[in-house]
Amino acid sequence: MAGETATPCNHPGAPPDEVVDLVADAVRSIGRDEEFLKRCGLTAQDFELALPAAIQRIRGSAAAGNADRRNFLSRLFSHMVEVNSIKSFEVPDYGKDTVYRLEVETIGSVAIIQKGCPDGAHSSVAWQAPDWAIETYLWWLCDSIQYEPGEHVAKGINRLRKRFFSDIYADAVDGVIFHNATCGTPLRPCPKSTKAIEVGGKLIPPPCIWVMPERVDYSDPGEANWNWSGGQERRFPAHLLSTFGIRFQDSPLYTGYVGFQKGGRGMRTTISSKYGIGASTTYRSSSR
Repeated sequence: MAGETATPCNHPGAPPDEVVDLVADAVRSIGRDEEFLKRCGLTAQDFELALPAAIQRIRGSAAAGNADRRNFLSRLFSHMVEVNSIKSFEVPDYGKDTVYRLEVETIGSVAIIQKGCPDGAHSSVAWQAPDWAIETYLWWLCDSIQYEPGEHVAKGINRLRKRFFSDIYADAVDGVIFHNATCGTPLRPCPKSTKAIEVGGKLIPPPCIWVMPERVDYSDPGEANWNWSGGQERRFPAHLLSTFGIRFQDSPLYTGYVGFQKGGRGMRTTISSKYGIGASTTYRSSSR
């Protein structure tokens, strides 16, 4: 599938059809078990009429809401303060754009823009880098298993590329992060789990981080490349990774990058992920 290799992780896959059929049969059998339904205060007609709405409610409660995403980041940032990875952070006010202000030693103010799954326009295009930030990052908190993680990221980077080369926008992000409470669980096994730390009673592996290109001469009509080989440096990834016991000098082993090329063959994108010594995966795409 397109974009699957953009991240080092994959979902374990959908259950086989025979298992899905067995679950469907089990649900139908509940509707025929009048004694069980009676003990639950239901009739067979109640069950049949309410089942679609109940399934929708279960799906809604299972999906991470904005409050869940805020809690995840707030707990992680609090832990970063405890271990001196950052000096402090400010939680955004309710109702405003969800932008955290982190104060980081040797850097200054770093902006973290909280977003959901990266394949949506709101999560990849609808943002503004604050004037006070020395470095700005999109943090994609995506619990969807509709696509593989790499597909989600590739879709988001594709939207970011269009924004990068658009004259409509005056700003850019310094990097993107894909990480949420699903990472490291059976739903999304992580190859970096040996570096996981306990935060709020849960084990959390290091995030996937990609450094974005510098937005310089982006409208040049000639052939050019932006961070195609990953030479662009940012300072915040080392601080973030140090939270997970990764030394500053080793942070490049866990920091990926995004690069763009423009020329006679059209527009090309590379997404390189790194997750340890000699461990990396790359996805490339092109378009006219």
